[in-house]
Amino acid sequence: MTQLANILTAVVALLHAGFLVLEMLFWDKPLGLKIFRHGREFARASRVLAMNQGLYNGFLAAGLAWGLSLGEAGHAIKLFFLGCVVIAGVFGGLTASRIILLVQALPAAIALALFLV
Repeated sequence: MTQLANILTAVVALLHAGFLVLEMLFWDKPLGLKIFRHGREFARASRVLAMNQGLYNGFLAAGLAWGLSLGEAGHAIKLFFLGCVVIAGVFGGLTASRIILLVQALPAAIALALFLV
C-alpha cells in the first residue's frame, strides 16, 4: 500500500510542477488560455497573480518531492503536504472551478488515504 501511495504522491508532485509551469510561463499564452479557459484580456490583467499561484504550486511539488526523497523518514512531510494539497484543492474547487476538485484534491486525497490505511 505504501508503494502505491508513494507513486500517487509522485504523480501529485508532478501535477503541481506542471501547474507551476502553466501558471508562471503559459498563463497568457495560447496553451494557458485554452487550458484555463479565460480570455487574453483577463490573462494579461491577472498574470502576476497567476505567477504567484504557480510559485505556491511549486512549493507543494517541492515539499512532496522532499518527503519522497527521505523514504520512510519523510512520512510526516508527505502527509503534511498532501493535506495542504487537499485543502487547497477543495478551496479552489469551491471558489474557482469544480474541476480543481478532480484534478488537484482527489489524487492527493487518495494518496493521503493510502498512507493512512
